[in-house]
Amino acid sequence: PIYAPDGKAIYFTRNVTPGPIFEYAQNSNTDLFDIQRYDLNTGEVTTVVSGAGGSVRPTPSPDGRKIAFVRRERARSKLYVKDLVSGEERKIYDALDQDVQETWAVTGVYPNMAWTPDSRSVVFWAGGKIRRVDGDGAGVAEIPFRVADTRTVIDALHPQIDVAPDRFQTRMPRWASVSPDGRQVVFETLGKLWIKPMAGGEPRRLVRGDEAELELFPSWSRDGRTIVFVGWTDLGLGRIRTVAAGGAARDVTAQPGHYARPHFSPDGRTIVFERGGGGFLTSPKWSENQGVYRVPAAGGTAVRVARDGAEPQYGADNDRIFMIMSAAGKRQLVSTNLDGEAKRIHATGELVNDFVVSPDGQYFAFRQNYEAFVMPLMPGTQDVAVDEKGGPLPVARASAEGADFINWSDNGRRLHWSMGPTVYTADTAALFASAPGDSGPKYQPPRTGVSISMDVAADKPTGMVALTGARIVTMASKDGGIIDDGVILVRGDRIAAIGRRGEVAIPAGAKIVDVAGKTIVPGFVDAHAHGAQGEDDLIPQQNWSAMANLALGTTTIHDPSARAAEIFVASEMQRTGRILAPRTFSTGEIIYGAKAADVYAEINNYDDALAHVRRLKAEGAHSVKNYNQPRREQRQMVVAAAQHEGMEVVPEGGSLFNMDLTLVQDGNATLEHNIPLRIIYDDVVQFWSQTKTNYTPTLVVTYGGPAGDPYWRQHMDVWRHPLLSRHAPPAVLAAQNVRRTMAPEEDYVDADSAREAKKLADRGVQVSIGAHGQQAGLGAHWEMWSFVRGGWSPIEALRAATIMPATSLGFARDVGSLEPGKLADLVVLDADPTVDIRNSDKVHQVMLGGRLYDSATLNEVATGNRIRQPYWWEMPGASAYAGATAAAATSATDGD
Repeated sequence: PIYAPDGKAIYFTRNVTPGPIFEYAQNSNTDLFDIQRYDLNTGEVTTVVSGAGGSVRPTPSPDGRKIAFVRRERARSKLYVKDLVSGEERKIYDALDQDVQETWAVTGVYPNMAWTPDSRSVVFWAGGKIRRVDGDGAGVAEIPFRVADTRTVIDALHPQIDVAPDRFQTRMPRWASVSPDGRQVVFETLGKLWIKPMAGGEPRRLVRGDEAELELFPSWSRDGRTIVFVGWTDLGLGRIRTVAAGGAARDVTAQPGHYARPHFSPDGRTIVFERGGGGFLTSPKWSENQGVYRVPAAGGTAVRVARDGAEPQYGADNDRIFMIMSAAGKRQLVSTNLDGEAKRIHATGELVNDFVVSPDGQYFAFRQNYEAFVMPLMPGTQDVAVDEKGGPLPVARASAEGADFINWSDNGRRLHWSMGPTVYTADTAALFASAPGDSGPKYQPPRTGVSISMDVAADKPTGMVALTGARIVTMASKDGGIIDDGVILVRGDRIAAIGRRGEVAIPAGAKIVDVAGKTIVPGFVDAHAHGAQGEDDLIPQQNWSAMANLALGTTTIHDPSARAAEIFVASEMQRTGRILAPRTFSTGEIIYGAKAADVYAEINNYDDALAHVRRLKAEGAHSVKNYNQPRREQRQMVVAAAQHEGMEVVPEGGSLFNMDLTLVQDGNATLEHNIPLRIIYDDVVQFWSQTKTNYTPTLVVTYGGPAGDPYWRQHMDVWRHPLLSRHAPPAVLAAQNVRRTMAPEEDYVDADSAREAKKLADRGVQVSIGAHGQQAGLGAHWEMWSFVRGGWSPIEALRAATIMPATSLGFARDVGSLEPGKLADLVVLDADPTVDIRNSDKVHQVMLGGRLYDSATLNEVATGNRIRQPYWWEMPGASAYAGATAAAATSATDGD
């Protein structure tokens, strides 16, 4: 907004379109913005300037007769002047930089302009210069200026990560639940249930029987004799089961289903549970009639209690079921009778994301800001407002640095939760010792607990294999380090030797794989790889999305926004060979400053930031994502806390140029998403290249116009891709790709962003691909292809997909190039991408940690005999187009 010269009105720009501003890309001639005048005396609002191409950055002349503004002609920004008396509009300058109407635009869409005092000329910015032009378009001149300045910057950290140790400690056990007598804890690790004494000792397996089945969602009966859980296989789906500790399990449900979170009634006669659905990562079969159910513990017919509840549980009584529901964006703790009637609302919280009722019905625990809190549970039908800061009833904070999987023991006398691999305990009576008027000792959250981490062996092949005859692009130097007619000798999971034929001695007994005529490149490292890892905490035995990435050459991913209880579990299962997927690294949940119940991370001081960082580190993160903290010092606190803990910080740029530069200045390890300008000038390049902050522009979702994702969908038949179509549900591919939006070639901005990123890469900034989860399998290739569209050579684009992200993320000791001692992660291609980058997706085989897989089938070849099981849509009776309704909801992960 800007005052009118007479001070009696305000001019401002208004977004007149429904929906997000960046959807302007659908039609660049839409009247997206107009300019309004608000009369300060009358309150009247009138439209001053409007029209195709938008009208932005209003700048009235001192005499009040004219207004300068920016408008697009087709898709390019121009400077206009309107005579406010006659209404005549005139273009006075043709070569503005591109405005940012197609980004978030919360701080304006073009730099400020000003009239000269005599109202004759406009002073404005364009082309990196300050310029002047008369109001009739004559007299264009540059106003020379030069700035010599300094900036204080914080050096970013890029700690080195041990990518593939032989053994590791598990960090993300789930559903740790302490027995009613407090003596044992049951938990899930690597897909199996384990029992461990709370006093210490080794864990032991809970269930004897089917090794192929995942064992999930355990919960104790009130007498401590039985545990109910969900057994799952991708092909057979789920079943509710019960087991006595160390015994054989028995089925409770008669039908397969997508089951979760079962709990016993106090008398042990009934089990309540959730019934959900599949259709994306898992089969859509048995997805009908979802909701909360009850079933006799001895087995029988399940009865639906509620259609829209979650996390069903009991308090003290057998005849009332508690569950969580949502209303007006808030979560509520409700209860009903066994038929789902006589509903009562007990508690409502705007930022609460979990409720757990105590067995005696006297209290409930809730989770907010990743911490555990306890409140008394009011009897009757009173709805009590819930918040960590208190309300009508006293609230006690139980945890110190995060809490998950909250549960009770000893009839509610003790509260338990876990954070990463540690189970913590608090006495309920002690929680309220700090209530007003209580002179007893103040409650201090526990800092130590019972470790349920397990030392496990990583999956490592044995023996030797030699790949012979290929052209090898090692990426060991900037020119690609190319070796023609090469040999790669692999021992176990690492490269033992590499060189030309005749230079590498192949030991007797080594398996020889002839790859003459092929090209071998390092496995691709996707630095910004969103993508589904699970469905409602279920990690499928075969995640086709992850497997499609692997089949097309991505051997390592870094996901900068994911549910910790899914992605870190998937990472551990991948390391131990229980699932086939790329090496998986993540920030876990984002450290998010906007108020959203599931991910809001409130930071008021450095200790808050440190608690959030330590929480994520405990769960398995090596990096954290700094996202939407509204004030700069909050973002700086996240950086300081992460550096204290030896972790990288990968922040969300958010399409805000000024914030982007502060993120670079303040020591963040990378900047995620592109600078939202079509051109960046030398001042930015000089500044950025002197920092240790790297860049992941995510060209597939470039801000500023149609991005790489729609470009490549327009330019290829994705659903017919010979490899991707082997590893993705036909319905999903068709729904996402058959009907495509078409835009003129010159409107796409991915190449512009790539061109500007090259200025930084040429000055030593590590620039990485980041496929954003837009299209499993192909996204990493689209990134490389867009880099080449922006003027990168194929070798440079391959560096952005291999050694540069590996270096930026601290993985380069193990991955990113093909050198002796590094992991044997590589891609065998049918054609040479250094000649034509579009050959990068012609994948013949992929080697991950010394195991060689046929890309078409993902069966292991030469190094072993592991066979991929059928995908869910390949099973007899499955429809090739089942699950299509899930495709639209899961096709992208905007904003992360």
